[in-house]
Amino acid sequence: MTYEERIQAALDKMPNDVAWDIDKRISDWLSGDGHKSDDPYIYQQVRFAENAAKQYEEVDA
Repeated sequence: MTYEERIQAALDKMPNDVAWDIDKRISDWLSGDGHKSDDPYIYQQVRFAENAAKQYEEVDA
């Protein structure tokens, strides 16, 4: 699963304002010179999104 697929799956499981914040951070990072979608920063955001999604799933359960 690619970073993009993983982050999308996680973003679908959380409130819009949280998803928007993560998406904005990634978009801002990618708009910088030389930043790529497989940079360690993107992986950090993927992990954050996945962990946040788990927390929201537990609250909803």
